[in-house]
Amino acid sequence: MRVLFDQATPVPIREFLIGHTVRTAAQEHWDTLKNGDLLTAAEHAGFEVFLTTNKNMRHQQNMAGRTIAVVVIGVQQWPALQPHVALVVAAVNAATPGSFTEVDIPVD
Repeated sequence: MRVLFDQATPVPIREFLIGHTVRTAAQEHWDTLKNGDLLTAAEHAGFEVFLTTNKNMRHQQNMAGRTIAVVVIGVQQWPALQPHVALVVAAVNAATPGSFTEVDIPVD
């Protein structure tokens, strides 16, 4: 799958997403786009999953009719996320068109 990382998504996750093509919003020159426009641009570019740390995404965006899956990670800091990266990988692997998944990261 083609996966787009939002601005605050920890980039080290990339190496764990084996078999996926991963790009960042900055690499696509979309770092100034807001979430709705960013999702639309990503869909038009053929991205299948949007990985973000924006916990308000569910309340900010109407996902009806979207083809891109959204996976929200509960934390931004890589040291806190690293021991639980398998949860993120599983959510990305299970994503289906238009789905919305929140990955709860246990607080150690």
